[in-house]
Amino acid sequence: MNDDVRNIVLGVVATAISGGSGWFTRTYLWRRALRRKQAFFGLPTGSDCLFVVNRQMGGTESSLHRNDAFALLEISALIKDCGATVQIVTHEARQGFGERAEFCVGGPASNSRTVAHLHSMLPGVRVDLSAEAGPDRGAITIGGEAYRWEPGLVEYVLLARLTSGQGSRPVFLLSGQTAISNLAAARYLARHHEKLARTYRGASFCLVLKVVNSEAYGPDVTELVTDVTAAARTPAVAAA
Repeated sequence: MNDDVRNIVLGVVATAISGGSGWFTRTYLWRRALRRKQAFFGLPTGSDCLFVVNRQMGGTESSLHRNDAFALLEISALIKDCGATVQIVTHEARQGFGERAEFCVGGPASNSRTVAHLHSMLPGVRVDLSAEAGPDRGAITIGGEAYRWEPGLVEYVLLARLTSGQGSRPVFLLSGQTAISNLAAARYLARHHEKLARTYRGASFCLVLKVVNSEAYGPDVTELVTDVTAAARTPAVAAA
C-alpha cells in the first residue's frame, strides 16, 4: 500500500470515527435532555396524564375560552414530546392526585379543581371572587401582598408545580385572572421548563407571573414577578 492510498484510507477511517462520535454525542445529549424533561413533568414514556379544563367565565358549563384551548395545545405539545398520552377531563372531575401527572388550567372562578388544589396545597393563596366591580376584584393575595388585575394592562397568573410526597407525580397549576394569562403561563412553562427544572430539582414551587399590556401584545410579554412558594404553602392565618 503506497502512501497516497494509506492517507486516503486513514482519512476515511477518521471521518467515520468522527461522524460516529458526533452522532453518539448528539444522541446521548438528546436522551439526557428527554429524561430530564420527563422527570420534571412526571411523564415517563408511555405514561398517562390528566388535563383539567375549566369553563369559560360567564359561559355555560361546557364552554371553553379560545385562549384556554390554545393553552391546551401548548401543553399537549410538551406531553407528546415526552412520549406520554393525555386524558382531558372537566374541572368537576372527582379524582385524586399523585398517581398521574396533571395540568390544571384556570382560576378558582372557572375551575373547581383549582379551588381544591389551592385549599390542599397552597393554603396561603387568596383570590377575590366578588362579582361586583372594584379594585380588588380578581386580586390574588399571598403573604399580605395583593396582585391586582387591571384589565388589558396588567394580569397575573400563578404557575405552580406541586407534589404530595416522594415518588408522586406532579400537579401543574396555571391559575390566572384571565384566559389570556392562563395561556401566557402555558407558554412560559413550555419555554422555561429546563431552567425551572435546574432551579427547583423536582421540588414544588409557586411563581407569580405578570402579563403586560395584553390588549396590545396578547400573551407574549410575560414577566416573572416573584417566587411565593413559602408564603403560598403557609396557611393564611399563620402567615398573617
